[in-house]
Amino acid sequence: MRLGIGGPVGSGKTALVATLCQRLPELDVAVVTNDIYTTEDADFLRRAGVLDPSRITAVQTGCCPHTAIRDDIAENLNAVEALDASFPGLQLVIVESGGDNLTATFSDGLVDRQIFVLDVAGGDKVPRKGGPGVTRSDLLVINKVDLAPLVGADLAVMESDARAIRKSGPVALISLVTGEGVESVLSWVKDFVVSQSAHDGSGDEGTPDAARTPG
Repeated sequence: MRLGIGGPVGSGKTALVATLCQRLPELDVAVVTNDIYTTEDADFLRRAGVLDPSRITAVQTGCCPHTAIRDDIAENLNAVEALDASFPGLQLVIVESGGDNLTATFSDGLVDRQIFVLDVAGGDKVPRKGGPGVTRSDLLVINKVDLAPLVGADLAVMESDARAIRKSGPVALISLVTGEGVESVLSWVKDFVVSQSAHDGSGDEGTPDAARTPG
């Protein structure tokens, strides 16, 4: 199963990846990170010890982040397939995008599901601005709720706007610092892996299902 995690710079994508790796020990996981010119995010995950370093691959895109996850996915797809070949029991590959804007989405040829991460410090008007990242992601995560009083953000407005623009798509308000709401994201990921494995029958890591219904 392949899970894409996207969102603006500083929203907490890498911290969310680290949390998923640490708190889903029952799953066999590997990670592909994307940075334009560095391997910063992969280096952070390796230093944090969230996985064996060999399970973390860095892609240097050299271009706008959305290009490498949506328009020309070859490098990321090669990285995913190399991890799949190295670890035959792999159940989940997380592909973290470089920081991007609200238009960023993953190609269905690269991932089965995608999470888009916003943060409260970006302002409570961001969810209602929409964009494919907000409206088409399978799960919208609004991170750093602990900062709301400090930045004057209204969480009720953010949640209401997010749910209105996403219709029935799920929304999670969380803090990776305090742990608030994190369990709901963990449960969503576990349910996704289990349900997708059951759907695929043998669990073969072939081309992702093109009939995926965005959340």
